Formats: sequence, C-alpha cells, structure tokens
Amino acid sequence: MRFLRQSMIGLFLAALTMGLLAYAVTLIGGAVRERMADDAPAPPARERVFAVNVQEARAETITPVLQSFGELQSRSLLELRAAGGGRVIELAPGFEDGGAVIKGQVLVRLDPADAQSAVDRAQSDLLDARAEGRDAARNLDLARDELSAAQDQADLRERAFMRQKDLAERGVGTATATETAELAASAARQAVLSRRQAAAQAETRVDQAATRLSRAEIALAEAQRRLDDTTLTAPFDGTLTATNVVVGRLVTANERLAELIDPNDLEVSFRLSTSQYARLLDADGALIKADVTATLDVSGVDLLARGKITRASAAAGAGATGRLIFAAMPDAGGFKTGDFVTVSVQEPPLENVVRLPSSAVDAAGEVLLLADENRLEAASVTILRRQGDHVLVRGPIVGRQVVEERSPLLGAGISVKPLSRDGSVPEPPQMLELTEERRAKLIAFIEGNKRMPEDAKARVLARLAEPMVPAQMVERIEGRIGG
Repeated sequence: MRFLRQSMIGLFLAALTMGLLAYAVTLIGGAVRERMADDAPAPPARERVFAVNVQEARAETITPVLQSFGELQSRSLLELRAAGGGRVIELAPGFEDGGAVIKGQVLVRLDPADAQSAVDRAQSDLLDARAEGRDAARNLDLARDELSAAQDQADLRERAFMRQKDLAERGVGTATATETAELAASAARQAVLSRRQAAAQAETRVDQAATRLSRAEIALAEAQRRLDDTTLTAPFDGTLTATNVVVGRLVTANERLAELIDPNDLEVSFRLSTSQYARLLDADGALIKADVTATLDVSGVDLLARGKITRASAAAGAGATGRLIFAAMPDAGGFKTGDFVTVSVQEPPLENVVRLPSSAVDAAGEVLLLADENRLEAASVTILRRQGDHVLVRGPIVGRQVVEERSPLLGAGISVKPLSRDGSVPEPPQMLELTEERRAKLIAFIEGNKRMPEDAKARVLARLAEPMVPAQMVERIEGRIGG
C-alpha cells in the first residue's frame, strides 16, 4: 500500500516536471520567434509634410509669342524663257548656277538673223504704205479740184439756160436754143456727180492707205519685238539658279533657260490656326503688322532674321486648315530661298497676367496656393496662353505663393514645407492684433460661408481665435466681404 502511494506521487511529480519543461520550451520558442520576426512594431502615426517649391504670383504686362514653322521664298522670282526659237550665240560671263547679275545686263542672246530679216521686210512694207498714202492724198486733192471745176461749169450752164429761158418767154429766143441750153445744163450737172464719185473714191483710197499704214506699223512693231526678244536682259539685281543652256544650243519657244532670284527681297510663309490668326486682328478685323522673327539652326548656330507681317492668303487652301500668313524679311543675311525656319510672332501685349510653370496648372485650370499653417488650397485660374514650359494665367492669385510643381500627392489641405527658388524658406507672414469688433466680423463671415469645407472652416476659426492673426488671411477675408 505504501509502495503504491509513493509510486503515484512519483508519477505525478514526473508529469508535473514534464509539463513545466514543455511550457518553458513554448515560452522560449515564442520569444525567439518574436525576436526574429521581420516586422518591427509600427510607430505611432503622424501627418506627413511635403517639401514644395513655391513662387509669388506677380501681375505683369507680357507680350505672348506664337510659334510656327515656315518656308522662305523670294518675292522677286523670274523664270527666264525664250520667247521664240533660235540658236544661242552668247551667254553672260556669270550665267551659271549661283551667278550674280545686275539690272540691265545681257544674259542670253539668240541668233537674230531671221528676226532682223523680218524687221527689214516690215520696214519696206511700211515705206510702201506711206508712199501709197501720199499718192492717195494727191489724188484726193486733184479729185476735189476737178469737182470744183465741174461745179463752176455746171453753174455757168445753169445760168445760160435761165437766160435763154427768159429770152424765150419774151419772144426773142427760140425753143430749140432753150432746149439746147437745158441739155447743156443737165450734162454739166451729170459731170458734177461724176466728179463727186471720183472724189469719194479718192477719199476711200486715202482711208485704205491709212489702214495699210497702220497694219505695216503693227507688223514692224511685232517684228521689232521679236528681234528684241532674241536678247534676254536682267530686269533686277539677283542670282541665277537652275541654268539649263549653253552656247550653240538650239532652244525652242517658251523653253526655260534659268531662274533669277533676288536674295535680298525674301519673305516667309507660315500657317497659323484660326484661333491664333484671330489674335492678330485689330478692332476693324484687319491683320496687324506684327513683328516676326525667323530662326534657322545651322550646326548649332542660330541665324536670325526679323520682319513684319505683310498679308494673309485670300483662301485657306485645298485640304489645309487655318490661315497662311506672309511676312517680309528685308534683312535676312545668310538665308536662302527654300529654307525651313522656325517663326516667332509677337502678339498684342496682355495686361495683368501671371506667368507660371506649366507644371503648376492641372488640366482643370486649378493651381495650389500656400494658405495658413503652410497648408494648401486650390484656386481656379483662366489659362490665356501657353508659352513653352510656362503658361500665362489670370485669376485671384496675385500676391499669393503658388506651388510650382503639382503631383498626385498634393492637394487642398495638405501640410507642406514651402521652399523658394533658391531653396530657402520664405519669410513668415506678417501678424496682426485684431480688435474684438473686427474679429467678430471675420468670424461671423466664416461661420456663414456655406461653401467652405468644414475642416478648412475649423482651421480658419482656430486661427482667428488666436491673439495674433496672419495679415494675409485678414486681407483675403475682408476682400471677400468688402471690408
């Protein structure tokens, strides 16, 4: 019995020892696992503060610049073509691609033999026409003299007839003598009619001679013009290009021999959108003479030429949009016809606008402003122009600090650490001590503003309750309530 009791006690103590050992192993294993765990206990959460670059919004008068691309071309461009066929017998010494010529210089001379023969024949015909005219004039004078003589003879015959008739009435003359006198008067009148017809024919001959003379003069002028067309001269100072003729070559009528370009009379043509074109119109709808700058990048060295807008194309063009604009470039040294250039056009100045980086404005036209306690607030602006990496805006942001670069992490109510362009922290805002009446007026306005978010309203009321209030906040609130 005693042996059984001691055995039971031993088994109980052994079981208790094993249990304690198992519990100890469990505690040690848990401590080791917790020690070796990767995740450390999270620190208490706190608000994240972002560092942002800010700049002060200043109202300025800025001249926007339109950017486009255009092509240079000469306003004085002439195609040298042969008016008639012939053999080339002479070329100017500088008649080659790139050769410079002066006004009035003979460029090409064709064989003038055939044209000279035509001129000689036309001159001979002209001499014949003049001789015919002189002969017709002499015949007309003779016909008129004969008509005058015939008229005088008819008058005499008529008077003789009247005298004979009077004698017959008084019984002195005979009927035969009267009849003879009457026949003689009638023959005289018939002779007058014949002479009139001869005079009329002489006048017709004079008119025909004048017509023939006119035709001869026209033929001579045409022959002389063809003779002159055998010699091509330069109508202005310029440079030759696309030359396509040599001495001895037989050219045909209207064949192009070369092109003459004035390199000092250039203009640039470029296309603008309809909205951009509308910005260059004055109050009367006329195109303003805006300043234009053409830039050509040549191996890293920019060639610049300045000019003014002269005109716009009358039509938009088939398959094209916008407006085609032309600008004269009176001083375009180094440029050539056909150069593809970048065109900058100065628009009329805009007043009371703010220049901001493009990254400061989102797609909805909102910017982030630095408010009280270095928190952000959103404001809407009107985008007027985009100028490269900047935008010109207008809105209620003048004098405020604007965030230069927006990101998805920034928004209204976010606490930030503002930095200026040089990396320094902007100066703290000026503080004001408000009177109780003024403070109550501001608090009443904030509490009655139903459009302000509750969290923003709570922050503003908390700042207004402090002894010293930022002057910028007071000015902004009083500006809204008209105080």
